[in-house]
Order: sequence, then C-alpha cells, then structure tokens
Amino acid sequence: MNLTGLGIWTAQFDFQPADIVRETAQELESLGYTSLWIGENIGREPISQSTMLLAATQRITVATGVMNLWARDPLSMFAAHQTLTEAYPDRFILGLGVSHAKLVNDTRGLRYGQPLQTARDYLAAMDSHAQRYRAVPADNAVRILAALGPRMLQLAAQHTGGAHTYLVPPEHTERARLILGPDKLLVSEQAVVLAKDKATARDIARRHLRRYLSLPNYVNNLRRLGYTDDELDRSGSNALVDALIAWGDEAAILRRIHQHQHAGADHVCIQVLVDDFRGLPLSQWRRLAAITPYASR
Repeated sequence: MNLTGLGIWTAQFDFQPADIVRETAQELESLGYTSLWIGENIGREPISQSTMLLAATQRITVATGVMNLWARDPLSMFAAHQTLTEAYPDRFILGLGVSHAKLVNDTRGLRYGQPLQTARDYLAAMDSHAQRYRAVPADNAVRILAALGPRMLQLAAQHTGGAHTYLVPPEHTERARLILGPDKLLVSEQAVVLAKDKATARDIARRHLRRYLSLPNYVNNLRRLGYTDDELDRSGSNALVDALIAWGDEAAILRRIHQHQHAGADHVCIQVLVDDFRGLPLSQWRRLAAITPYASR
C-alpha cells in the first residue's frame, strides 16, 4: 500500500454529483496524492462511495476516515472490508470509530453507549466473523481505529493495524506514537487554509473549528493537551486555531506536515478549508500538489 507523500481528506464530495467526484478523484491521483480519505455524517454511504472512488482510479489508496460503527452491525462492516480489500488489493483502508453522542442519538435515533467498551466489543465481534465468512477472503486487510484518548489509542494498538487522528496538533501525534508503539500505522489529518492574510485564514479556520468545539470527544482531547476552557470557548482562541489548523503558503503547510511526521505520523492527509465548505477546493489542491514530492519523511 502506497502511503508515501501526501493524502487528501475531504467531505466536499458529498455535495458533488457522482461524475464530478470520479473526475476529481482521477485528477487527485494524477497530481500525485497517494491517499483519499472520506468520512461519514449525513451524506453518501462511505462503502458505496469508496467503491466508486476505487473503480474510478488505478493507484490511489481510498480510506474511510471514519465509518460510524453504530451505523452497521459488525458482520456488515467485516464483509464490506473484505469485499473491497479483495476486489482492490492494497488500496483500501477501513477506518472506523465511535462517532459522537449527538450524531448517534439525535441524527440516527440510536442509543450511544460507553465508547471504549463499545469499540472493544465491536472489534471482537468483527474478528469472530473471520472463521465463518463464506466469500473469497482478502489478504492484508487494513483496519484502523479513530482514536484520540490514551485508552482508545491503546485499543487501536492491541486490536487494529493502527490509528487515525483528527483535529490534533503535532504534540498529540507524538503522544499517540508513544502509545501505539513503533509498528502500528498512524495517519494524522491536518486541516489547512492556503491564505497568507492572518485575519482571512483565521476566519475560515474558525468556521470549521466551531462545529467541533461542541463535541465532547474533541474538547476533552484538547483539555488533555493543556488547553483551557477560555481557549476552547465558542470558536477557540488564536493559539488554539493556529495549533490545529495550518495556514499560510505552501511552505507553511509543508512545515506543519513535517512536524507531524517528525512526531511519529506515518502519513498525513490534508483537509483544505475554503470559504465555500460545499465547494471543491480544486485550485488549492492543484497548488499544494507541488509539495507532495517533499511531503515524505
């Protein structure tokens, strides 16, 4: 699996028709990006979209960052993982996670339980299906867990191939690597704003950050990193914004990528933020493609 260089994390595909999504994935591959990460909220079903992306491309790794484990039973998740891995060897990463109480209770009408034990039981149930699975099995299926806190990172180290972290500074990447150990995959998402003007960049960054500061999983992780309630209030302090979201020119973005890598990340996927959160940041992706040859450790 080719996870050199730089990856793309995007939620903007949900707002584009399928033909545009396929064409864009092909362009991202041609630009030299080596992975493409999609999430799950109230948009396209991620396994279906992953299939569309894999079929449209030839080399790029497609990953779910992440699939909500509450949305499907363990056998369905296991079977989907096996199906795509067998069909597209060394090109699919199943990232799964516990999501957030608000998204599970209010959006899905389900009941959010204790996240760590739920994840532990879910992974064990997935593993139990390996001996009973009746279709053609897949070799080298890669499964990683969305993990922020130390206990979830420990679970990722014990029962998956690694961890996917989101909305974290390089300081968290260093802590995550210590917990995961040297041999587990660590993929860090990094939000970026390609703008030199401080006020413009921070305004775009805050509009992105605001939605996450209402979710306890992210807020608690930031408190563990030493941020105070005042810094976490509303849309965050300048220090918090600058720590979580890299902004500036291509060189500034590359410096942040290297900080994650030096802290222990195996791979970094950038999420490009723009004024129109539904629009594809094509011009920014094209500009940032110039740094992909330099984005490997």
